[in-house]
Amino acid sequence: MNDLAFTSFTLIGVDAQKFLQGQVLLHIERLAENTTRYTGICDLKGRIHFGLWITKLNPEEFQIVTTQDQAEDFALHIKKYGAFSKMKLEKTGTVYPTVTGIQTEFSNSETDINAWQLQAIESGQAWISKLTEHEFQPQELRLHQRDGVDYDKGCYLGQEIVARLWFKAKPKHWLHLVLGDGEVPVSATKLNNDVEVVNSIAIASGYKALVIAKPAALEELSLTVLDLPEALSADVARPQ
Repeated sequence: MNDLAFTSFTLIGVDAQKFLQGQVLLHIERLAENTTRYTGICDLKGRIHFGLWITKLNPEEFQIVTTQDQAEDFALHIKKYGAFSKMKLEKTGTVYPTVTGIQTEFSNSETDINAWQLQAIESGQAWISKLTEHEFQPQELRLHQRDGVDYDKGCYLGQEIVARLWFKAKPKHWLHLVLGDGEVPVSATKLNNDVEVVNSIAIASGYKALVIAKPAALEELSLTVLDLPEALSADVARPQ
């Protein structure tokens, strides 16, 4: 049985956009209305704490979706940091995902979660859950290649570290799609010192997984590296 589920919230109020602009990796002010993008809220070490699908309905109303296992902590986070903002967060219930290109959209119509997981993994749509919070940097997940990070926006949690890694360094580990044999490794499993599982799912011949890894470390394992979509195939480093 698949225990992956998704919880939807609405964030409504005159301060909603301003508040999110100071929290998430995405440039909320530039996000087109009725467009869903996957982004995150980082911790102070520049690693993703909450993974979020955000849809901007208008500057004063947003739909935000998290994995169900992060929903309670996310609500507490908003209550803490948004205590003095003119807005209200309300849980609206369970929603269901559908893959559209390299993005995901949600609705109230039930969909096959296993089918979504496979499609998401194959299209490089890594997602953060309770098991993987505080584990990965946005650049490692290729979030900038799927419009989930803006490096030229103002301050947000972890911004100094995220920006420094982008402008002054190059990640040693980044997202790969792999095919493996045997038992499916759960999220956050380290296959070796330089390969960590983000998401995985069983298939007839073994499993497919998204991993954060050094390319050389993948060669030490009995894994087949598969192609990601073209949009996610470029170098993860900032173009020089």
